[in-house]
Amino acid sequence: MSFKPHGKHLIAGTWVLSEQKFTSDPAHGPAHDYCVGTPELVDQACRAAEDAFGSFGYSSRVDRAAFLNAIADEIEARAEAITEIGTQESGLPEARLQGERGRTSGQLRLFAEHILKGDYLDRRHDPALPDRAPLPRPDLKMIQRPIGPVAVFGASNFPLAFSTAGGDTAAAFAAGCPAVVKGHSAHPGTGEIVAEAIHAAIEKTGMHPGVFSLIQGGKRDVGSALVQNPMIRAVGFTGSLVGGRALFDLCAARPDPIPFFGELGSVNPMFLLPHAIAARGAEIGAGWAGSLLMGAGQFCTNPGIAVALPGADGFVSAAEAALTEAAGQTMLTDGIADAYRSGVARVADGRGVAELLGTACTGRNAKPYLYRVAARDWLADTALQEEVFGPLGIVVDARDADEMAEVASALQGQLTCTLHMDAEDTDQAQNLMPIVERKAGRILVNGFPTGVEVCDSMVHGGPYPASTNFGATSVGTLSIRRFLRPVCYQNMPDALLPRDV
Repeated sequence: MSFKPHGKHLIAGTWVLSEQKFTSDPAHGPAHDYCVGTPELVDQACRAAEDAFGSFGYSSRVDRAAFLNAIADEIEARAEAITEIGTQESGLPEARLQGERGRTSGQLRLFAEHILKGDYLDRRHDPALPDRAPLPRPDLKMIQRPIGPVAVFGASNFPLAFSTAGGDTAAAFAAGCPAVVKGHSAHPGTGEIVAEAIHAAIEKTGMHPGVFSLIQGGKRDVGSALVQNPMIRAVGFTGSLVGGRALFDLCAARPDPIPFFGELGSVNPMFLLPHAIAARGAEIGAGWAGSLLMGAGQFCTNPGIAVALPGADGFVSAAEAALTEAAGQTMLTDGIADAYRSGVARVADGRGVAELLGTACTGRNAKPYLYRVAARDWLADTALQEEVFGPLGIVVDARDADEMAEVASALQGQLTCTLHMDAEDTDQAQNLMPIVERKAGRILVNGFPTGVEVCDSMVHGGPYPASTNFGATSVGTLSIRRFLRPVCYQNMPDALLPRDV
């Protein structure tokens, strides 16, 4: 039996109707009506979250781990329904949704395991030195503590892993912070099912119902009300540079500014070093094409730029051949498809740009494009340095190693930078490393950045505009630290200390 959404918001354990409705726009299958969020619902959810923090913020790691595992169990119990409506809404293939569901439940379980170890608390203790001269030292203990309710904005390109119960929500729960989620209107049915899973886990583990709320739809007033609500202590966001920057500015303009952890945009450049390209340029070119095409190019780690030196024609030919054979793919929304066409037009009109592969995109369908430009023209045209969200690649031809380094230096902040190299390229790679290390949160060698491992050592962030906080990551266990703050306890009786100290 197919899942039929009820279209309501979930506010602190209660499914709530609102007067205004919107209709979903699935890639295929039936459309459904959903309630539109309001600032009043935001306020209700935030007040409930603050009330929940009184218990959830002081809960044990064992209890929160059980809660995270229960959410994963409930998501897996709804696997078929999630895949059905998720593929309808997004146009993504079943295998992609199944893999993303596994990643979502897997990161919930990873976070549960991680917080049980306790290392993330960064506990420190300097015992008292009462006889120290010239002054005694008090007893000092430090531990990371949860900050309070967190606002989370669902992402368009990941209906599961970066949305209702995705990385931001999971990290907030692991830290001990309630979450108020603004669902993305591109996949409201998927968000509703996952909200049901979280609600069931709350009831199963006896958590305060205010620990989670989902507000569907809504215009800018809803997002603005959420980030400006005085109960909210931090924001997690994955989306466009324009939308994210507007919310970031609102967070900074509050009477009490709060951190905005936004992932906003990246072109994820690859640097093709000469010995690697001479030895296996065609192989790298075909691999690049596959990475560009993955998910119709709708990944924040899509490697949109390849910086090459003379001798890269084999690489370019292989990439062009592989992209030429690619079939059209369905994009996530009409708006994203329109933005992709606009990005294509911007690149095509760029200074000195030559089109290697031009196609035609209509409606929600996307096909790949490939362009080539001299580094001097790329450096002179900042529009060519902006992200195009879709399967578009630009080959930037540098005259020599110095000009390649100049391109690297001109880059804005990135999520990733990649070096394709052989052992004989080590000297040039060593010259590039001090530059790219300052530009990106993750640096790869001989790989492609699409595909982000959820683990302890992953960094998914980078200098602006890749993200608004270069010291944070939105993927991996380190992401929990975004929603914690250090507190020092001086000469504190044990009865007053947090139980984790």
